[in-house]
Formats: sequence, C-alpha cells, structure tokens
Amino acid sequence: MTDPLATPLAALLGCRLPVIQTAMGWIAEPALVAATVEAGGFGFLGAAVMTPGEAADKIAVLCGLTAHPFGVNFHMFQPGAADLVEIIVANRDRVRAVSFGRGPDAKMIARFRDAGILCVPTVGAVKHARKMAELGVDMVVVQGAEGGGHTGAVATTVLLPQVLDSVGIPVVAAGGFADGRGLAAALAWGAAGVAMGTRFLMTRESPVPDAVKQRYLAAGTDDIEVTRTVDGLPQRMIRNKALTRLAVGGALASWRNAVSAGLAIKRATGASWGEILRAAQGMRVHGGLTLAQAMRAAAAPMLIQRAVVSGDSEAGLMATGQVAGRLSDLPSVADLLAAIEHDARARLAALSPDPTPLSPNHLRMSA
Repeated sequence: MTDPLATPLAALLGCRLPVIQTAMGWIAEPALVAATVEAGGFGFLGAAVMTPGEAADKIAVLCGLTAHPFGVNFHMFQPGAADLVEIIVANRDRVRAVSFGRGPDAKMIARFRDAGILCVPTVGAVKHARKMAELGVDMVVVQGAEGGGHTGAVATTVLLPQVLDSVGIPVVAAGGFADGRGLAAALAWGAAGVAMGTRFLMTRESPVPDAVKQRYLAAGTDDIEVTRTVDGLPQRMIRNKALTRLAVGGALASWRNAVSAGLAIKRATGASWGEILRAAQGMRVHGGLTLAQAMRAAAAPMLIQRAVVSGDSEAGLMATGQVAGRLSDLPSVADLLAAIEHDARARLAALSPDPTPLSPNHLRMSA
C-alpha cells in the first residue's frame, strides 16, 4: 500500500515527513533546524537576518549537528546577498533547498537548479504562485491569511485550492497549521505537505527566551492582529506596547522610525548606509513601498530581535501566526513531529473505507 505521507515534498527534499519548518528570523537557528531534520521534517536556516559570515558559520554548525539535508532562507535585497548566494552554492552538498519571499529572478533560480539546489519560494497570492512556476521553481509554499509576519487577505482554505488549480508544481500549505489534523486536511486538498512557523517557534528547541514563549502561550486569538504600522504592508503580530507605539504619529514619526531602524541594522550587520539604502530601494521597487516604509521593512528584524532574542516582549515586535491563539504547550520537536505523524496517519486512515467485505452474519445484523 502506498504511504500517504510519501509525498513529492518528502521525495524532493529528502525528508521522511512532508512537514517544513519555516525560516523565521532569529528563531530558525542551527539547533532548531537540526532538531527538525533529525525528527523527519525539513528545516530552513533563517539566514535573511544574517551577515554572509554569520550564515557561513551557522551552516558549518548545522553540518556538524546533522547528516541530513537542510535548507537556507535569504532575500536578494539584504546586505551581502551576492556573497550569501556564493556561500549557499559552495555548500550544495548539504544545502538541499533555498526559500525566499523577496526572491531572485529566472537567471538566479536557474543557477541554483544547476547546482542541484531546489527553489522553494513562499507566496500569498495566486498570481505570485503562477509567476514563480513560470520562473522555474521546484515547489511553492502558499501562505494564507492565518500565517504570521507579512500576510495576505485570503484564508488558506480559499487560497490553497486556487493555487492547486493554477500551477503544475508541488504546492505546500502554510497558514494555520500546527498538528496532524492540519496535515491530513492539506493532503486531502491535494497539497504536498505543510509548512509551519509559529508551531516550531513554540517548541523546546526554539531559541526564543522562556518569558517570551510564555507570552506566546498566553495570547488568545483576540490578542493577535494584522497591522500595517510596521512597514506599510499587512503583518500579523501579537498586540503589545511596541506595536502600539508604531501606530502613533504621522509622516515625521515614520521617518524617525525609519532612521532609527536603519541605525539598528547598521550596528547589527556592519552594513554601510549605501548598502542599507540599496536594500531599501530594492524592497521599495519590489513591494510598492515608500522609501521610509522600505527602510523600516529592511530593519524590521531588529525590532523582532528585541523580543525573540533579547527577551523583551513589550519593546520588541512579536510576529505570529493566528494559530498561536490555540496552542497551549511547548513540546520537543521530536515529540511534535511524532504526534503530527501519528494523528495524520490515523485521520487519513479514517477517511478510507474499510476494504474488508462484510460477512453474511454482519449483513443480517445490520438489516
């Protein structure tokens, strides 16, 4: 009998379970990625917030933690992106895939593919999924409105089947998934698996400080909102003091926050103002933002860092998927994936009719 969890995602990425741990900045660190791939899933290192040197060091750490393949996330507008691409390609024997939201063009995608590295972008709209398929990516992660961080307006239950009907490559469902029920549902829709961020953030191996994890656990669905105050694009966050402060003020406050954010990323990465402005300009053109919004977008990870690295759940931003509102535990990654596999198999089996023919006695009893 065919294994229902042996999907194209698992075959392409070389993992046992069709579950992706997404590349959350400051969270998808080597320990979490290694725990994911060791437990049968596929993890992406969050290199979009790293300098090329930091990414190289953490790829080396990952290679020492696991013999399994893993992925690396980046975007083409971050300072040092060209150097990071070279590092990824140089590690093609271990890096199985790259993920991105603000991604490379057809030439760069072809380069990764020539190196044997799969391209797995994340999109939030049907038109973007079609574009990525046309550019030659290997599979696409589709995030519905329930997802954390930047998100769209269309729920996963509507967006996923639209994309499945629009492209001919494997589609991975994201936004609102946390357990085996969700995986079974995604497979029933026709997806190749699921991608999860918030559920992996809320595990023991997640590097997020315990006090901040407790704030995530305490948040109900009413405490989670979509806002445009960070950089002009809709993002899903837990409501706190930092988010409220960003919402106050006008154009002057927007520029003040932009300059402050630029200084923060300059200190953290060593990038020059020219590099920061070029990154912001690329994001402005790509996302239709003002320059002030693009500056804030380029440096938004610094604001998230205050929460998920420094442990300040009031002064830092807390990106989250809506699913955090129903999570109440912090399992190990191994226990999480074991439970997802067990529950998904049980629910998929329950959907299949019993092939055993009924006996004559059974038929008489039911008549």
